[in-house]
Amino acid sequence: MNTLVTGGAGFIGSNLCEALLEQGYSVVCLDNFSTGHIENLLPIIEKYPVQFKLIVGDIRNLEDCQKAVSSVDYVFHEAALGSVPRSIKDPKTTNDVNISGFLNMLIAAREAKMKRFIFAASSSTYGDSESLPKVEDVIGKPLSPYAITKYVNELYADIFAKTYGLEFIGLRYFNVFGQRQDPNGAYAAVIPLFIKQFISHNSPIINGDGEYSRDFTYIKNVVQMNILAMQTTNPRAVNQIYNTAFGERTTLNQLVSYLKEFLSEFDREISKIVPTYGANRVGDIPHSLASIDKAKELLSYNPQYSMRDGLKEAIAWYWKNLK
Repeated sequence: MNTLVTGGAGFIGSNLCEALLEQGYSVVCLDNFSTGHIENLLPIIEKYPVQFKLIVGDIRNLEDCQKAVSSVDYVFHEAALGSVPRSIKDPKTTNDVNISGFLNMLIAAREAKMKRFIFAASSSTYGDSESLPKVEDVIGKPLSPYAITKYVNELYADIFAKTYGLEFIGLRYFNVFGQRQDPNGAYAAVIPLFIKQFISHNSPIINGDGEYSRDFTYIKNVVQMNILAMQTTNPRAVNQIYNTAFGERTTLNQLVSYLKEFLSEFDREISKIVPTYGANRVGDIPHSLASIDKAKELLSYNPQYSMRDGLKEAIAWYWKNLK
């Protein structure tokens, strides 16, 4: 079968491309390299010169989307502008990419009669809901432009299923981390940013008192979930939204402790570095913890990597690639 991964040069997308190719699928990658990197794809291009095809294009251009889906059976839509702070600073571009681009992909997938449209949703959709753990059908009001765009994606997918018969599965990612996640730039995610700072012997800055918590989810669990979403033949499993997480939460203070523990195996001086505490970040939710019962029941999801297991593996990769 042929698959399309939009945003395939990015962190999650490139890991997904690689896993699909390893399992024998052909992969088309659509990316405009606004946040993705060709370096993420070079080993894939070299190893799979026939099975992998790269299309440089933008999901904001409907013709690019139509070209990308022309010969595929399944779409994994990973392309998006992430980051809550980025969306607060520039809501228009976030909206253009995450909503207009998403709609273009839905239109192209409908026209091409895709077998299934699998897309990256977000735990930010839970917004100001204080209930823990997060259950798919209980959400609050969005707290950022980014969160609005990801919720609108879910609404559009549901409408396309009901109106046009397009089969979908949406995966609400919870704080994904792992190899190839970019530690650079103004909107770097917390784990690669902290790892880079520790390796450079700089003090990481924690927003707030460090007691905000997240359900940090290792990339290999996310890849497993995507492939299960494609492979399922359970009719009850389709046209559904699922939490994609491990189901445990870790505070930022605990995260720093784990990072120091694992990084100190490479450099003992890192154990002496103390974090700096700053103000809480606008748009952040205090706590995030997923229920993964629905995914276990309908998709037979069984995440293999705890936060600590994934962190140890990721740190080994970063130590090799950042030194």
